[in-house]
Amino acid sequence: MKSRLAALLADVARGEEIAITRHGKVIARLIPEPERRAADAFASVWDSDEAFDIEAPQDRPPADVAPID
Repeated sequence: MKSRLAALLADVARGEEIAITRHGKVIARLIPEPERRAADAFASVWDSDEAFDIEAPQDRPPADVAPID
């Protein structure tokens, strides 16, 4: 059973959706996890009708750098 599960998971990792059946009836599905991007975390903010204001912090002055000599 473990080797069959490993093969099924490999198929899912390649993008396949696997239907698990019992007596010809689907009881579960193995589906690939959708690819997430950093922008997905902010989707609800960007899609919102509410206005929001974001202010960037002031740039820090450059730090002194020691000479390489």
